[in-house]
Amino acid sequence: MRREVRYGLIGGAVALVVGGVGGYTLLGGSGDGDPAQEVRAARDGKPGDASPEVKSGPLSADEVTGTAGKFLDAWRAGAADKAAALTDDAKAAAAGLAAYPKQTHFTDLKLTPGKATGDKVAYTVAAQISYKNLKAPVSYGTSLTVKRDKETGEPRIAWAPSILHPKLGKGDVLRTGEAEAPPIKAVDRNGAELTKEAHPALAGVLDSLRDKYGKKTDGKPGVELSVHRARGDKATQRPDETLKVLSKGTPGTLKTTLDAKVQAAAEKAVKGKPKASAVALKPSTGEILAIANSPEKGFNTATQGSLAPGSTMKIVTASMLIDKGLTAPGKPHPCEKFVTVGGWKFQNLNKTEIKDGTFAQSFAASCNNAFISMAPKLADDDLTKQARDVFGIGLNWQTGIPTFDGAVPVQSDAQMAASLIGQGGVRMNPLTVASVAATVQNGGFHQPYVVAPSLDGRALAKAPRAMKPDTASAVKSLMKLTATSGTAAEAMSGLSGDIGAKTGSAEVDGQEKPNAWFTAYRGDIAAAAVVPASGHGGSNAGPVVRSILSAG
Repeated sequence: MRREVRYGLIGGAVALVVGGVGGYTLLGGSGDGDPAQEVRAARDGKPGDASPEVKSGPLSADEVTGTAGKFLDAWRAGAADKAAALTDDAKAAAAGLAAYPKQTHFTDLKLTPGKATGDKVAYTVAAQISYKNLKAPVSYGTSLTVKRDKETGEPRIAWAPSILHPKLGKGDVLRTGEAEAPPIKAVDRNGAELTKEAHPALAGVLDSLRDKYGKKTDGKPGVELSVHRARGDKATQRPDETLKVLSKGTPGTLKTTLDAKVQAAAEKAVKGKPKASAVALKPSTGEILAIANSPEKGFNTATQGSLAPGSTMKIVTASMLIDKGLTAPGKPHPCEKFVTVGGWKFQNLNKTEIKDGTFAQSFAASCNNAFISMAPKLADDDLTKQARDVFGIGLNWQTGIPTFDGAVPVQSDAQMAASLIGQGGVRMNPLTVASVAATVQNGGFHQPYVVAPSLDGRALAKAPRAMKPDTASAVKSLMKLTATSGTAAEAMSGLSGDIGAKTGSAEVDGQEKPNAWFTAYRGDIAAAAVVPASGHGGSNAGPVVRSILSAG
């Protein structure tokens, strides 16, 4: 019962998502001439004449340092067009270099190159910021890459925004001026202040909250050098980042739904792991209690990640099967060694099977083929509808910070079968998986949020329908069995009260070990965690969730 069966396909080295590119050559003409001679003639219009040889191959050290030196000299001299002409994108480079001093208010610019490493040259930027009556020094390091132009053979700077500053991406702007939003004093649900120093895992979240809600507080902006991020999809949106404060603003107080105690537990639980992310929610309201990532800086996988959730998806699948009357916890529901769907043969790990078991036993043991075998009885869009209409997945959540709200695309045949166990095209993150567990515990979906919608009048997403009461009760019984005697029992051991859990292991192409997932609830707190490339969900992500539930 406590061994989770791994998802697998047999029948050759072919993936479920297959792509191919074919290449071929056509030789035209009469076939009497020299093809190479014909190409040369077509190029310069003079049959028989060879064009000048174009340099190829790796760049020499002199080409790298010489080109970088000329570029930096022209940039330092304010000759934007001259510097841009040394790049592979003169138009974009000229625009970026010309705007740089106007947007940053940098003067006395100094660019000091370091020693080249292959085709890369690191350098230091030093300048004086002069904005109105404010002055301050600034210094940072970045780098550029030199490559050979394929057509001319000449060395060229590979233009990128990071040449101007290492934290600049496409569409981002490095600017000095009055901040777009005042600084904030974020407080938790009980009024305790949440700072980056005390909660480093919240640094990006606090920056996002400032971007969105700073103007709605009673604070006043200061003057800063900052990176203003290009506005894009909320699933990938990064917050603006302050690099240097020239004059401090007045912070405005912003109340959040976070719980400092639960937040501290979540941060401690993921700390020390190369990669891990976790989220905790309040099922009765949808309020987000904690968000944590390891490493602390960088992309917020906890709320913006897009990963296959593995067997945690079986919560959604089970609710759908029970809703449709296709199974029930106590109904016989064997898990066979092999199942064929859409011409693909699925095999449980080590050919494990549960011959005469019930659906509850298959769920608690996380036996994959018990779910995959149901694919022929389902319409292609059944899982998509259940995830969206009951669990709110993909309904454009308005949490108060950038989020990816999950995706369960309509698929067919083997891909649809794989989706039933959280593989295929299904994508989630700890926020969405925690919300799935919270929906079961509450009996209905509450859209997660970190700032009350009353602050800005935004409308929260509503699920079109709730699970049938009997279905909700049945799924809770499945999750309780999993927590007490199934694959989640070890992690949940000793926890009392109203508990339920589900483990998951999601396989990833090119990755030796699967991503470990775990989600659970205890009373009015639900949590989920993912520990990438670590193995079994119960033993790797389970302890993270247990720590959070214990704190809550």
